[in-house]
Amino acid sequence: MKILITGGKGQLGTELAKCFERGYTEIGTPEVLKGTNEVRPIDIDELDITDLSQVRALMRSGGYDAVINCAAYTNVDGCETHRDDAFKVNAIGPRNLAMVCEETGAKLIHVSTDYVFSGNASAPQTECDIPAPKSAYGSTKYMGERYVREFCSRSFIVRTAWLYGYYGKNFVKTIMNAARKYGALTVVDDQIGNPTNAADLAHHIIKLLDTEEYGIYHGTGTGICSWYDFASEIVRLAGIDAKVSPCTSAQYAADHPAAADRPAYSALDNMMFRVTVGDEFRPWQEALTEFFKNYSEQEN
Repeated sequence: MKILITGGKGQLGTELAKCFERGYTEIGTPEVLKGTNEVRPIDIDELDITDLSQVRALMRSGGYDAVINCAAYTNVDGCETHRDDAFKVNAIGPRNLAMVCEETGAKLIHVSTDYVFSGNASAPQTECDIPAPKSAYGSTKYMGERYVREFCSRSFIVRTAWLYGYYGKNFVKTIMNAARKYGALTVVDDQIGNPTNAADLAHHIIKLLDTEEYGIYHGTGTGICSWYDFASEIVRLAGIDAKVSPCTSAQYAADHPAAADRPAYSALDNMMFRVTVGDEFRPWQEALTEFFKNYSEQEN
């Protein structure tokens, strides 16, 4: 299979490329990895997905069987002040990929987010629930989802949440750095979600590649917690001598008035994976423990 990975230098794109390079994931060996694959991770320096002519030229010349779109404008606060830029990357980019995948017959796996929901739920959201984003980030990502569904008949949309991994910037590394620097942290305890290891997400995305189980998927770590719970476990597993204290979202907003609204409850239920190719996402504590066993700060 010939596969293009957009956003190939980010944490998920890099993890996916490493899985293909090794021939297995941290969880196992999906059928696709047992075959012969030609994988090209690509980023903004080689392809601007917001430029339809660039996308069309590269896709038509490359002969790709599948595209995994990991490219996104993920700065949640930045999306509020740069809405046009966020819309171009998070909505127009996926639209372009979807249109050209439809033209060339390629499958498209598009990565989305829990922020497409309002955050007002009281139980994990399934793929049947109707999105109602509150932020510019969530709104532009939801528009990207709609374009993918409208323009590509061979598409998978995989929503994830609270993603961290060995490569690139993420919450786990931010907490470790801040804990070492300051020795004390204050983290919100009234926002609930699912921490997700990029290795788990990569495994499930790869499983989809050789199927025709098209549709919307939720792909997150098993179990829910608050950002405070997550941060506390990070500091504990990292062995850092630092105090983690809870605060409310209202207290955080008062100290950071420019920050975008975050969902209060954005936990997702991986129902679609369960009933199709299987849900093998690990409990979030187990996946985080494995992360610290394997993580090398010198290399990443």
